[in-house]
Amino acid sequence: MAFTLSAVAVLLAGLVVFVVVSSTGGDGAGTASTGTSTSATSDNSGNAGPGAGAGGAVAGQKILELADHPILQDPDAGLQNIVCTLPVWHSDEASVEAFFTAADKCLNEAWGQFLEAYHLPFMPPALHFPTGRSFETPCGTIGVGVATAAYYCDNNLYVPYRGLQIDQYGDNPGVYLALIAHEYGHHVQEVAGIMDAVWQQIYQVGQNTPAGLDLSRRKELQAQCFSGMFLGAVVDRGGSVTRDMYEKAWRDQDTRGDNTSGSDDHGTNAHYAAWWRKGAQYNRIAQCNTFAASSNDVS
Repeated sequence: MAFTLSAVAVLLAGLVVFVVVSSTGGDGAGTASTGTSTSATSDNSGNAGPGAGAGGAVAGQKILELADHPILQDPDAGLQNIVCTLPVWHSDEASVEAFFTAADKCLNEAWGQFLEAYHLPFMPPALHFPTGRSFETPCGTIGVGVATAAYYCDNNLYVPYRGLQIDQYGDNPGVYLALIAHEYGHHVQEVAGIMDAVWQQIYQVGQNTPAGLDLSRRKELQAQCFSGMFLGAVVDRGGSVTRDMYEKAWRDQDTRGDNTSGSDDHGTNAHYAAWWRKGAQYNRIAQCNTFAASSNDVS
């Protein structure tokens, strides 16, 4: 039995993640405190990996590994610094869609070349902007409310305008950029094979058991680290991602996590912020190996 990607919805406030899992038959295959970072003022570009990526859809095979996954082994591997050009944030629906569309292109550029270098089956996720009170996904029907800011399922990324809580967050594009970068982090896990591998283990131990919740937290905290890596790679590079956007995203991470949501599957607010900041500060993917981390760092 080969398992497909779980669906993940991320909230802007009171972070709660809804998980819907689908499976297919197959052969299987191998109140926020302030923070500062100094690393992004210098070149923190990493080696792309053991090859040269070109972008677009690339054939390859997933590698179903967690702590030992090849992309997590090179201590010098990270995202190349790129110029990410985004439209000015405005809160109307059309402008929001333009912002996320441009952000998605930057994420494809940054992560596509990295994953292609490892000969993984990279394909950009399909980006959707649902407008109703619910929308259909390969993982089922998803209701839209303040609890649904972004949702990822099986190579599809959904951003429903109704769920973004713009009345609360207003003109803070760095917060929204970190949001979509977290969801894209799950796409990175899916392409690499990490997502399938972690769900196979979760199925074995039970989703709501202590072991299953531990695995869920490691998965989510890694996506946080990947989100931070992206912002660290694009800030102050001559594009649209400014130091102000970066610092607001940095501070915002303190407001998210299991302390806020009352759940036990994402990590404490302190760990949720710490893993994002580790990615943003160092831009080294080996430092995002949550599956090799001590349980005390992913509680």
